Amino acid sequence: MNTFDLTPWERKNALDVLISILEKYYSGESVTRVSPPLNISEIRASVESADFSQPVSAANAVIRITEALESYIVHLGHPMYYGLFNPRPNFPSILADIISAFYNPQLAAWSHSPWASEVENYLIRLIGEKIGFPAQDTDGVFATGGAEANITAVQCALNHFFPDYGEKGALALSRRPLIYCSAEAHHSVIRAAKVSGLGRESVRPVPVNQRLEMDIAALEDMLRKDISGSYLPFMVIGTAGTTGTGAIDDLTSVADIAEKYNLWFHTDSAWGGAALLVPEMKPLLKGIEKSDSVTLDIHKWLSVTMSASMFITRHPDILGRTFRITTEYMPREAGKLDVVDPFSHSIQWSRRFTGLKLYLSLMVFGWKGYEEMIVNMTAAGVRLKKLLEQNNWEILNNTPLPLACFTDPGLKSDSEFIPWLSSAVVASGKAWVSVYPVRGINTIRACITNYNTSEENLEALVKTAGEFRSDYRDPGSIN
Repeated sequence: MNTFDLTPWERKNALDVLISILEKYYSGESVTRVSPPLNISEIRASVESADFSQPVSAANAVIRITEALESYIVHLGHPMYYGLFNPRPNFPSILADIISAFYNPQLAAWSHSPWASEVENYLIRLIGEKIGFPAQDTDGVFATGGAEANITAVQCALNHFFPDYGEKGALALSRRPLIYCSAEAHHSVIRAAKVSGLGRESVRPVPVNQRLEMDIAALEDMLRKDISGSYLPFMVIGTAGTTGTGAIDDLTSVADIAEKYNLWFHTDSAWGGAALLVPEMKPLLKGIEKSDSVTLDIHKWLSVTMSASMFITRHPDILGRTFRITTEYMPREAGKLDVVDPFSHSIQWSRRFTGLKLYLSLMVFGWKGYEEMIVNMTAAGVRLKKLLEQNNWEILNNTPLPLACFTDPGLKSDSEFIPWLSSAVVASGKAWVSVYPVRGINTIRACITNYNTSEENLEALVKTAGEFRSDYRDPGSIN
């Protein structure tokens, strides 16, 4: 029987083959289209061509898999991908994934991976300082993504306000508890309510104002009515960079409402939280320091590999009260040390070394490198909006973040135009964009997610959109 380690030669050969392929891919030499044709029968045939009764060499398997991935994925690292906060991953974060895969640290028990655990604790404290949390009170945990971080926030809020919730669950609640968030907030809030046993009806979407931010007056009016109606408001979520339009809620006003009505204040800054790293942009998130907890996805604007998020709180005991479980089988070597086992602090139990992606990136680029990247991408967003306006597109969102929602002013009432345009652009393979409705009007949503997106790329997007617009008005105008 062959060893599952493979032989030293087989390992080296497979790695040599893989590194050669990946270098060409990462440098952009092997990919032209941004997105693949969605031929489901062809894709399934490719997957099912693997005959597990006839093993192949590791090098051969690597070649077949990478060829399939290059043919059948949306290439998120392409500079013409203007999508859903999926970044081009920086190279140090790729190295971090390789290191984590080889060493395979298990972050359930502190004693099994003490260095890795302390790296993550260190990063939590540093980002907590950027938020403005008191150092002695800052706690947190790395998560798989913003959805898990937001679920963690809801769980912490429930355990904070309802002491019996951890033991009795929703049966401990005498009245329906309510969560308030912008109508533009991420739908992971609804998922968090559902998996927490509260249900969709426990989420109160608050109308937005003309800037597409949560309407604070409407929020307070809803709270008054719900309280008089014998409901139990317990949480309000502000968003710093909504998925659709990049709107940033007035976090200071949300914090004031939370204090007035005794609510847990969570800020979902999965994307926009990166602005904390830029002194000139940090005022955009004024009030975030008053949050009880914060979500920050480092696999978004901090450009590390999928997937990695952070949940950070200024309540140092809440994660333990929410997730701690006593077991007989977990390692106890660190039982007399002043440390916390990660499994008692998180939704996850077994977990990989997620924090290394950020730690290694910061070692290589430093805070200054990240600051420069964020500033440059923000400037690219300003340039994109200017190019769009110069080419007779109307921008319907208003955000300082690099995201534009645009349409043709003469075709706004044509409900078929924008979906057609998005499909045409994506099908061409020249770029990837999506559709998002702004105040009931469909728009093309284009977000700068790649730090390598250049002026030439921006001009190419505007040119491509313009050509397809002309073809819509005059079919056959594109050769």
